[in-house]
Amino acid sequence: METEDTPPVEDFAQALAALKDEYQVSDSDIARAIGVSSAAVGTWVHRKRKPRREAIEALAAAYPKFTRERLFEAVGRDVPGPLSADAKERLLELFSELTAEQQEMKELEMRAIAERNRSKSS
Repeated sequence: METEDTPPVEDFAQALAALKDEYQVSDSDIARAIGVSSAAVGTWVHRKRKPRREAIEALAAAYPKFTRERLFEAVGRDVPGPLSADAKERLLELFSELTAEQQEMKELEMRAIAERNRSKSS
């Protein structure tokens, strides 16, 4: 919500326009840099769709002046937490100690949470 004390929140199309201006790149340049189609970038520019997490991560990596935090906020999603190689290994070790039924239950639970995060503002 915009008030006198808080500036308006930047949406993803605005962030993308700022990125294009800052780096002097086109939709096609962005698409090539992050491995998506120019049409996909066009849907973001025209506010028809929001990018997937992988595309946001790739944008932040390819254009470092635009942080993960800024891009995820512009999409209206929480920033996924960091997951180091050590953390991945610990989680996989713990997961492997569960029964097949417990693994299935945990996977369903994690998918539901991830889906909620993806669709939070869609």
